[in-house]
Amino acid sequence: MKSLLSFCALLCLVGIACQALSPGAPQAIPSGIPATTSTSQAAPGETPIPQTSLTQIATLDIPTTAPKPTLRPTSTNDRPATSLSKWDLWLDGPHLRGANVYQRHVYPELDGPTYLGPGPLGPPFTQADFNQLASLGANYINLSHPGLFAEKPPYELDQAVQDNLDRLLAMAEQADLFAVISFRTGPGRSEFTFFWGEDGDWFTKDYYNDSVWKDPEAQDAWVEMWRYTAERYKDNPVVVGYDLMVEPNSNEVWFDEWDQEAFYARHGGSSYDWNPLARRISQAIRQVDEQTPILAGGNSYSSLDWLPYLQDTGQPRTVYTFHQYEPHAYTHQEPGTPGFTYPGHFDTNWDEVPDDFDRDWLEQYLSTAQEFSVTHNAPVAANEFGVMRWAPSAADYLHDLMDIFEAIQLNYAIWEWNTTWPEHAADNDAFNYLHGPDPSHHAALENDLVQILRSFWERNQYRPSNVEFVPAP
Repeated sequence: MKSLLSFCALLCLVGIACQALSPGAPQAIPSGIPATTSTSQAAPGETPIPQTSLTQIATLDIPTTAPKPTLRPTSTNDRPATSLSKWDLWLDGPHLRGANVYQRHVYPELDGPTYLGPGPLGPPFTQADFNQLASLGANYINLSHPGLFAEKPPYELDQAVQDNLDRLLAMAEQADLFAVISFRTGPGRSEFTFFWGEDGDWFTKDYYNDSVWKDPEAQDAWVEMWRYTAERYKDNPVVVGYDLMVEPNSNEVWFDEWDQEAFYARHGGSSYDWNPLARRISQAIRQVDEQTPILAGGNSYSSLDWLPYLQDTGQPRTVYTFHQYEPHAYTHQEPGTPGFTYPGHFDTNWDEVPDDFDRDWLEQYLSTAQEFSVTHNAPVAANEFGVMRWAPSAADYLHDLMDIFEAIQLNYAIWEWNTTWPEHAADNDAFNYLHGPDPSHHAALENDLVQILRSFWERNQYRPSNVEFVPAP
């Protein structure tokens, strides 16, 4: 299997990304984002937590084996259940810190009989995989998952996909993890949109399906898929969000257009504009579920640079999201690539002018998220971010990035939490932080990357076991 990292690495390696997002001159960081430390704002029943510098993080014991699948991790919070709405978990945070779990349809003719497991979705995850994530302190899992309706007409319910999602949610509940349902695929959209440009390598062009951006029936079916999903899961005790579409990307797959102004000048308000469809889906969800938060990211793979062009869904309790892998030259470098370090000095935005890449750069870049939140009076979340584990000083980069998320009060989920399915785990571990920074090492061990993650994840205080959900006003 090739994951999202294959797509992003391809951008860096073959130069497509030089036509891509160009942040331009970074905006000045608004007041309130500290350079080193701060104290996060607490929700009812929480204690404000000071943010630490990298040098303050103590050595931590990192589990290298998962708990037995029958065990449910014990909550570190023994107080009585706190009454909160699901919406409260997205306000004045962060309250949700965790990771993405990724699954897709298995194509035996491409994947072989064992690479992604027996199917119909893979790679397989076990209760032990979820329990180990919780044991490190995470309280939130973003399920990056196929949609419940088939990608081809007549766009009917795929029972096997629904059964798989039910199983993952049951494992999340057993592990005491909150979950967001994020649909990668659905009517008129196949998994191969995430491997755009790789046809001829391991699949042929006929596997692409991006008709959702042109076909009104596919868009109608996507709306109905979410109406059905919300009706089914609205009372699930661990589901705290619906992510409408993972990384909308009409700008690339139909136009190879990476300039925001040019794209919206030509296609704003059309079927290629994600905003009208996101509003329709949100309205359908609210017709059957008034409480569960809605998550919506922008076009161009939910890049932060396109977040300002994401419009209000028109529905209450909406969280606006972005994916943070900038600068790609650093986060998606292959082992041994010279010149891309943290801190460093190199071209970060494809304008052929070297930039100082350090914490100040990250603060300036992420100021877009805070400004969007203030302008729209709505929470923002980073429900994907990450760096290939072998990037120089990756632990420092992750520390500073998450420390800024804390300062501007964003919930966040790293890419990704890997399965222990042997064949897949051995071949796809660029983002498996348990394996440490050495690209030749492919087994779990105590390392700086996991220590950084745990130092932030262990700040979590809310879990399904200690929260009693009540309706938001």
